[in-house]
Amino acid sequence: MRFAVIGAGSWGTTLANMLAKNGHDVRLWVREQSLLSEIRTKGENSWYVPGMKLDPHLTASCDAPQVMGGVDYILVVVPSQFIRGVLAGMVDYLPKKPVIVCASKGIELGSLATMSQVVAEALASLKPRFAMLSGPSFAFEVGHDMPTAVSLGCADRKLGKELQQALSSENFRVYTNPDYRGVELGGAIKNIIAIAAGISDGLGFGSNARAALITRGLAEMSRLGGAMGADPRTFMGLSGMGDLVLTCTGELSRNRQVGLRLGKGQKLLDILGQMKMVAEGVKTTEAVHDLGRKLSIELPITEQVYLVLYQGKDPAVAVRELMTRDLKSE
Repeated sequence: MRFAVIGAGSWGTTLANMLAKNGHDVRLWVREQSLLSEIRTKGENSWYVPGMKLDPHLTASCDAPQVMGGVDYILVVVPSQFIRGVLAGMVDYLPKKPVIVCASKGIELGSLATMSQVVAEALASLKPRFAMLSGPSFAFEVGHDMPTAVSLGCADRKLGKELQQALSSENFRVYTNPDYRGVELGGAIKNIIAIAAGISDGLGFGSNARAALITRGLAEMSRLGGAMGADPRTFMGLSGMGDLVLTCTGELSRNRQVGLRLGKGQKLLDILGQMKMVAEGVKTTEAVHDLGRKLSIELPITEQVYLVLYQGKDPAVAVRELMTRDLKSE
Protein backbone atom coordinates (compact mmCIF):
# COMPACT_ATOMS: atom_id res chain seq x y z
CA MET A 1 0.00 0.00 0.00
CA ARG A 2 1.03 3.63 -0.49
CA PHE A 3 1.48 5.70 2.69
CA ALA A 4 2.34 9.33 3.31
CA VAL A 5 3.59 10.10 6.81
CA ILE A 6 3.38 13.74 7.87
CA GLY A 7 5.97 14.49 10.53
CA ALA A 8 9.57 13.29 10.92
CA GLY A 9 9.80 13.34 14.70
CA SER A 10 10.56 10.19 16.67
CA TRP A 11 7.12 8.59 16.27
CA GLY A 12 6.53 9.65 12.67
CA THR A 13 9.94 8.43 11.55
CA THR A 14 9.53 5.16 13.45
CA LEU A 15 6.10 4.43 11.97
CA ALA A 16 7.29 5.32 8.47
CA ASN A 17 10.31 3.06 8.82
CA MET A 18 8.21 0.19 10.18
CA LEU A 19 5.79 0.43 7.27
CA ALA A 20 8.65 0.55 4.76
CA LYS A 21 10.21 -2.56 6.28
CA ASN A 22 6.82 -4.24 5.91
CA GLY A 23 7.06 -3.71 2.15
CA HIS A 24 4.77 -0.69 1.75
CA ASP A 25 5.52 2.32 -0.44
CA VAL A 26 6.16 5.01 2.20
CA ARG A 27 6.90 8.70 1.77
CA LEU A 28 7.90 10.78 4.79
CA TRP A 29 7.20 14.52 4.82
CA VAL A 30 10.01 16.40 6.57
CA ARG A 31 9.67 20.06 7.57
CA GLU A 32 13.37 20.91 8.04
CA GLN A 33 15.62 20.87 4.97
CA SER A 34 18.70 20.13 7.09
CA LEU A 35 17.05 17.05 8.60
CA LEU A 36 16.01 15.89 5.13
CA SER A 37 19.62 16.16 3.97
CA GLU A 38 20.77 13.94 6.83
CA ILE A 39 18.06 11.35 6.18
CA ARG A 40 19.01 11.19 2.51
CA THR A 41 22.79 11.12 2.95
CA LYS A 42 23.16 9.05 6.14
CA GLY A 43 19.97 6.96 6.13
CA GLU A 44 19.32 8.04 9.70
CA ASN A 45 17.32 10.61 11.70
CA SER A 46 19.78 11.35 14.49
CA TRP A 47 17.74 14.37 15.61
CA TYR A 48 14.94 12.23 17.00
CA VAL A 49 15.78 8.52 16.68
CA PRO A 50 19.58 8.23 16.79
CA GLY A 51 20.96 4.79 16.04
CA MET A 52 17.94 3.55 14.05
CA LYS A 53 18.90 2.81 10.46
CA LEU A 54 16.19 3.72 7.99
CA ASP A 55 14.95 1.25 5.42
CA PRO A 56 16.45 2.11 2.02
CA HIS A 57 13.00 1.94 0.43
CA LEU A 58 11.70 4.77 2.64
CA THR A 59 11.65 8.06 0.71
CA ALA A 60 11.64 11.48 2.34
CA SER A 61 10.88 14.94 1.02
CA CYS A 62 10.00 18.49 2.05
CA ASP A 63 7.78 18.75 -1.06
CA ALA A 64 4.21 18.16 0.13
CA PRO A 65 2.64 17.67 -3.34
CA GLN A 66 5.25 15.04 -4.15
CA VAL A 67 4.69 13.22 -0.87
CA MET A 68 0.89 13.23 -1.17
CA GLY A 69 0.55 12.24 -4.80
CA GLY A 70 -1.38 9.01 -5.29
CA VAL A 71 -1.19 7.72 -1.71
CA ASP A 72 -3.79 5.44 -0.15
CA TYR A 73 -3.37 6.44 3.50
CA ILE A 74 -2.00 9.52 5.26
CA LEU A 75 -0.54 9.22 8.76
CA VAL A 76 -0.48 12.50 10.69
CA VAL A 77 2.24 12.47 13.34
CA VAL A 78 2.98 16.08 14.30
CA PRO A 79 2.49 17.73 17.72
CA SER A 80 -1.21 18.14 18.41
CA GLN A 81 -1.15 21.95 18.59
CA PHE A 82 0.17 22.16 15.01
CA ILE A 83 -2.08 19.64 13.25
CA ARG A 84 -4.75 22.11 12.14
CA GLY A 85 -2.20 24.44 10.54
CA VAL A 86 -0.26 21.64 8.85
CA LEU A 87 -3.40 20.08 7.34
CA ALA A 88 -4.74 23.45 6.24
CA GLY A 89 -1.48 24.03 4.38
CA MET A 90 -1.79 20.70 2.58
CA VAL A 91 -5.49 20.67 1.73
CA ASP A 92 -4.83 21.52 -1.93
CA TYR A 93 -2.62 18.44 -2.36
CA LEU A 94 -4.97 15.86 -0.85
CA PRO A 95 -7.56 13.76 -2.69
CA LYS A 96 -11.27 13.88 -1.99
CA LYS A 97 -12.29 11.73 0.98
CA PRO A 98 -8.70 11.12 2.11
CA VAL A 99 -8.01 8.42 4.69
CA ILE A 100 -6.28 10.11 7.63
CA VAL A 101 -4.73 8.08 10.45
CA CYS A 102 -3.88 10.43 13.31
CA ALA A 103 -1.17 9.18 15.68
CA SER A 104 -0.83 12.42 17.66
CA LYS A 105 -2.13 12.63 21.22
CA GLY A 106 -3.59 15.81 22.65
CA ILE A 107 -6.42 18.34 22.88
CA GLU A 108 -6.21 21.59 20.92
CA LEU A 109 -5.89 24.72 23.02
CA GLY A 110 -8.57 27.36 22.55
CA SER A 111 -11.03 25.26 20.58
CA LEU A 112 -10.75 22.35 23.07
CA ALA A 113 -11.15 20.06 20.06
CA THR A 114 -10.00 16.46 20.02
CA MET A 115 -7.68 15.40 17.22
CA SER A 116 -10.50 13.76 15.24
CA GLN A 117 -12.45 17.02 15.45
CA VAL A 118 -9.40 18.98 14.28
CA VAL A 119 -8.97 16.64 11.28
CA ALA A 120 -12.67 16.82 10.40
CA GLU A 121 -12.72 20.63 10.63
CA ALA A 122 -9.40 21.31 8.88
CA LEU A 123 -10.32 19.05 5.94
CA ALA A 124 -14.08 19.63 5.94
CA SER A 125 -14.13 20.46 2.23
CA LEU A 126 -12.60 17.05 1.42
CA LYS A 127 -14.89 14.96 3.68
CA PRO A 128 -12.06 12.94 5.23
CA ARG A 129 -12.36 9.42 6.58
CA PHE A 130 -10.22 9.06 9.65
CA ALA A 131 -8.92 6.76 12.37
CA MET A 132 -7.03 7.37 15.60
CA LEU A 133 -3.94 5.29 16.45
CA SER A 134 -3.03 5.11 20.13
CA GLY A 135 -1.74 2.74 22.77
CA PRO A 136 1.36 1.86 24.82
CA SER A 137 4.07 2.42 22.23
CA PHE A 138 7.44 4.03 22.87
CA ALA A 139 9.01 4.86 19.52
CA PHE A 140 12.39 3.44 20.59
CA GLU A 141 10.92 0.00 21.26
CA VAL A 142 8.86 -0.08 18.06
CA GLY A 143 11.93 1.05 16.12
CA HIS A 144 13.91 -1.86 17.53
CA ASP A 145 11.23 -4.42 16.64
CA MET A 146 10.11 -5.06 20.21
CA PRO A 147 6.57 -6.50 20.50
CA THR A 148 3.96 -3.75 20.73
CA ALA A 149 0.15 -3.73 20.71
CA VAL A 150 -1.95 -0.64 19.95
CA SER A 151 -5.56 0.36 19.36
CA LEU A 152 -7.00 1.81 16.16
CA GLY A 153 -10.17 3.81 16.73
CA CYS A 154 -12.31 3.92 13.60
CA ALA A 155 -16.09 4.26 13.34
CA ASP A 156 -16.09 2.74 9.83
CA ARG A 157 -15.56 -0.94 10.60
CA LYS A 158 -14.64 -1.86 7.03
CA LEU A 159 -12.00 0.88 6.87
CA GLY A 160 -10.80 -0.11 10.32
CA LYS A 161 -10.18 -3.69 9.18
CA GLU A 162 -8.42 -2.43 6.06
CA LEU A 163 -6.11 -0.22 8.11
CA GLN A 164 -5.55 -2.96 10.67
CA GLN A 165 -4.22 -5.26 7.96
CA ALA A 166 -2.03 -2.54 6.46
CA LEU A 167 -0.49 -1.40 9.75
CA SER A 168 0.05 -4.73 11.50
CA SER A 169 3.25 -6.77 11.45
CA GLU A 170 4.73 -9.62 13.45
CA ASN A 171 5.99 -7.12 16.05
CA PHE A 172 3.23 -4.50 15.84
CA ARG A 173 -0.23 -5.82 16.66
CA VAL A 174 -3.20 -3.55 15.92
CA TYR A 175 -6.63 -4.00 17.54
CA THR A 176 -9.65 -2.17 16.11
CA ASN A 177 -12.21 -0.27 18.18
CA PRO A 178 -15.18 1.67 16.74
CA ASP A 179 -15.01 4.07 19.72
CA TYR A 180 -12.48 6.46 18.18
CA ARG A 181 -13.40 9.18 20.70
CA GLY A 182 -12.43 6.96 23.61
CA VAL A 183 -9.22 5.89 21.88
CA GLU A 184 -8.09 9.46 21.26
CA LEU A 185 -9.07 10.74 24.70
CA GLY A 186 -7.20 7.94 26.46
CA GLY A 187 -4.05 8.79 24.53
CA ALA A 188 -4.38 12.48 25.40
CA ILE A 189 -5.39 12.44 29.06
CA LYS A 190 -2.91 9.79 30.19
CA ASN A 191 -0.10 12.30 29.59
CA ILE A 192 -1.50 14.51 32.35
CA ILE A 193 -1.55 11.62 34.81
CA ALA A 194 2.01 10.74 33.77
CA ILE A 195 3.15 14.23 34.79
CA ALA A 196 1.44 13.67 38.15
CA ALA A 197 3.14 10.30 38.55
CA GLY A 198 6.49 11.87 37.73
CA ILE A 199 5.92 14.58 40.33
CA SER A 200 5.14 11.89 42.90
CA ASP A 201 8.32 10.01 42.05
CA GLY A 202 10.36 13.23 42.09
CA LEU A 203 9.10 14.00 45.58
CA GLY A 204 10.39 10.61 46.70
CA PHE A 205 7.03 8.94 47.23
CA GLY A 206 6.75 5.21 46.67
CA SER A 207 4.89 2.66 44.62
CA ASN A 208 1.71 3.10 46.66
CA ALA A 209 1.35 6.72 45.55
CA ARG A 210 2.08 5.90 41.91
CA ALA A 211 -0.48 3.08 41.90
CA ALA A 212 -3.08 5.39 43.45
CA LEU A 213 -2.45 8.05 40.81
CA ILE A 214 -2.73 5.54 37.98
CA THR A 215 -5.97 4.10 39.33
CA ARG A 216 -7.64 7.39 40.17
CA GLY A 217 -6.28 8.83 36.92
CA LEU A 218 -8.08 6.07 35.05
CA ALA A 219 -11.31 7.03 36.84
CA GLU A 220 -10.73 10.65 35.80
CA MET A 221 -10.17 9.66 32.16
CA SER A 222 -13.32 7.55 32.13
CA ARG A 223 -15.41 10.28 33.73
CA LEU A 224 -14.43 12.93 31.20
CA GLY A 225 -14.59 10.44 28.32
CA GLY A 226 -18.13 9.43 29.22
CA ALA A 227 -19.19 13.07 29.29
CA MET A 228 -17.76 13.50 25.78
CA GLY A 229 -19.56 10.51 24.30
CA ALA A 230 -16.87 7.84 24.66
CA ASP A 231 -17.53 4.30 25.87
CA PRO A 232 -16.06 4.06 29.41
CA ARG A 233 -15.02 0.46 28.66
CA THR A 234 -12.52 1.75 26.09
CA PHE A 235 -10.41 3.16 28.91
CA MET A 236 -9.80 -0.35 30.21
CA GLY A 237 -8.04 -1.21 26.95
CA LEU A 238 -4.71 -0.46 25.28
CA SER A 239 -5.36 3.22 24.60
CA GLY A 240 -6.52 3.75 28.19
CA MET A 241 -5.08 1.57 30.92
CA GLY A 242 -2.30 0.23 28.69
CA ASP A 243 -0.94 3.60 27.65
CA LEU A 244 -1.53 5.03 31.11
CA VAL A 245 0.58 2.39 32.86
CA LEU A 246 3.38 2.68 30.30
CA THR A 247 3.55 6.47 30.42
CA CYS A 248 3.37 6.66 34.23
CA THR A 249 6.11 4.09 34.81
CA GLY A 250 8.40 4.00 31.74
CA GLU A 251 11.76 5.74 31.80
CA LEU A 252 11.27 6.78 28.15
CA SER A 253 8.13 8.78 28.97
CA ARG A 254 8.74 12.48 28.27
CA ASN A 255 5.70 13.50 30.32
CA ARG A 256 6.81 11.48 33.33
CA GLN A 257 10.26 13.09 33.02
CA VAL A 258 8.68 16.57 33.14
CA GLY A 259 6.87 15.64 36.35
CA LEU A 260 9.95 13.98 37.82
CA ARG A 261 12.00 17.12 37.38
CA LEU A 262 9.20 19.33 38.72
CA GLY A 263 9.04 17.14 41.81
CA LYS A 264 12.76 17.65 42.29
CA GLY A 265 12.32 21.41 42.31
CA GLN A 266 13.15 22.42 38.73
CA LYS A 267 11.17 25.13 36.92
CA LEU A 268 8.88 24.24 34.01
CA LEU A 269 10.43 26.69 31.54
CA ASP A 270 13.90 25.35 32.28
CA ILE A 271 12.71 21.77 31.80
CA LEU A 272 10.98 22.49 28.50
CA GLY A 273 13.92 24.53 27.26
CA GLN A 274 16.19 21.52 27.64
CA MET A 275 13.85 19.08 25.85
CA LYS A 276 14.24 18.43 22.13
CA MET A 277 10.92 16.66 21.76
CA VAL A 278 7.43 17.77 22.80
CA ALA A 279 5.87 16.62 26.05
CA GLU A 280 2.23 16.75 24.91
CA GLY A 281 0.88 16.57 28.47
CA VAL A 282 1.94 20.12 29.32
CA LYS A 283 -0.46 21.83 26.91
CA THR A 284 -3.01 19.03 27.15
CA THR A 285 -3.26 19.76 30.89
CA GLU A 286 -4.40 23.30 30.14
CA ALA A 287 -6.90 22.14 27.51
CA VAL A 288 -8.37 19.34 29.64
CA HIS A 289 -8.55 21.65 32.66
CA ASP A 290 -10.65 24.03 30.56
CA LEU A 291 -12.74 21.13 29.22
CA GLY A 292 -13.51 19.97 32.75
CA ARG A 293 -14.65 23.45 33.70
CA LYS A 294 -16.76 23.74 30.55
CA LEU A 295 -18.47 20.38 31.12
CA SER A 296 -18.63 20.66 34.93
CA ILE A 297 -16.63 17.44 35.33
CA GLU A 298 -14.57 16.93 38.48
CA LEU A 299 -10.92 16.30 37.53
CA PRO A 300 -8.92 16.64 40.77
CA ILE A 301 -5.60 15.29 39.47
CA THR A 302 -5.75 17.44 36.35
CA GLU A 303 -6.64 20.45 38.51
CA GLN A 304 -3.58 20.06 40.71
CA VAL A 305 -1.22 19.38 37.78
CA TYR A 306 -2.59 22.50 36.11
CA LEU A 307 -1.88 24.58 39.22
CA VAL A 308 1.67 23.23 39.43
CA LEU A 309 2.38 23.86 35.74
CA TYR A 310 0.67 27.20 35.23
CA GLN A 311 0.39 28.86 38.63
CA GLY A 312 3.64 27.76 40.23
CA LYS A 313 2.03 25.73 42.99
CA ASP A 314 4.39 23.75 45.21
CA PRO A 315 4.09 20.09 44.10
CA ALA A 316 4.18 18.89 47.72
CA VAL A 317 1.22 21.13 48.57
CA ALA A 318 -0.66 19.82 45.52
CA VAL A 319 -0.21 16.24 46.70
CA ARG A 320 -1.31 17.12 50.22
CA GLU A 321 -4.47 18.75 48.90
CA LEU A 322 -5.27 15.68 46.80
CA MET A 323 -4.88 13.46 49.85
CA THR A 324 -7.00 15.65 52.14
CA ARG A 325 -9.98 16.16 49.86
CA ASP A 326 -13.43 15.27 51.24
CA LEU A 327 -13.68 11.52 51.74
CA LYS A 328 -16.03 9.62 49.42
CA SER A 329 -16.87 6.17 48.12
CA GLU A 330 -15.01 4.66 45.19
